Amino acid sequence: MPHPHLEVRRAVRAELADVPPDGAVLVACSGGADSLSLAAALAWVAERAGLRAGGVCVDHGLQTRSAERARTTAATLAALGLDPVETVHVDASNGPRGPEGNARTARYGALDAAAERHQAAAVLLGHTRDDQAETVLLGLARGSGGRSLAGMPRRSGRYRRPLLDLGRETVRAALPAGLTAWDDPHNADPAYARARVRHRVLPVLEAELGPGVADALARTAELVRADADALDAQAAEALAAVIDTELPPLEGYQLPVDHLAKLPRAVRWRVLRRAAVAAGSPATDLTAAHVLAVDALVTEWRGQVGIDLPGGLRAVRHDGALHFSTRR
Repeated sequence: MPHPHLEVRRAVRAELADVPPDGAVLVACSGGADSLSLAAALAWVAERAGLRAGGVCVDHGLQTRSAERARTTAATLAALGLDPVETVHVDASNGPRGPEGNARTARYGALDAAAERHQAAAVLLGHTRDDQAETVLLGLARGSGGRSLAGMPRRSGRYRRPLLDLGRETVRAALPAGLTAWDDPHNADPAYARARVRHRVLPVLEAELGPGVADALARTAELVRADADALDAQAAEALAAVIDTELPPLEGYQLPVDHLAKLPRAVRWRVLRRAAVAAGSPATDLTAAHVLAVDALVTEWRGQVGIDLPGGLRAVRHDGALHFSTRR
């Protein structure tokens, strides 16, 4: 078996193979073992590949001494040779999505801004195969459909996850000697669903079904993602066929029910979700239940008055077409 250092470095090098020499890359680092191991591998790879590599440490302000930890982590990244290194403080204490959702929104906003400032071609995230397995289980529990079961993408815009094929143990074993990682207490707090999945659900599955459950879930995510991508492409084509305009916004346009009814269900559901999001419904709040309720306006029409959707929208059927409009 290759040494963990080699596996992590190889994964980072492969993920950055398309970044031109002297291109800029940032790593998001919380100070935890996974992201710190990733940061060390990036520093090693960047020096040999001629890349400019920096780091961003986001302080969410949700824990005691979090600002101090962010500064300590930034100093560690600088000692590894990363430059520039930024510490960004955000306020995730208020917002509509709870502590986890608010923190995520604030974190990605800070990372986007840092990437723009430094014209970074990529921002690396330290999610591992175990994180992917947890994400799939959480998606399964929510019943959110195939896209949530597809887990986290390896790439999404500027964001890249080079460690998705590596287990958490391998990544943490690659942490260079002398580096001390911070263990976030939220990762063990049963108040958080992900912590319960990590420390209770997955161990039970491994004990009852045998080892390899996390690997199987991660493989499932990859297979489902390929299917979901193909269906999303079909849905985009189907929507474009009836909407002669660029998206968004969609409000004011009509989706012919006859056309929708002829589509395969998997494609039609995606068309309806895409249409609702384009009209202004937040993608993070629009659930499978909402989409199924809108679909009933197409397939089980009995004079329903309409469906209320997140974002202050309402879907109604009128004169043989679906309309998305702002609730009055």
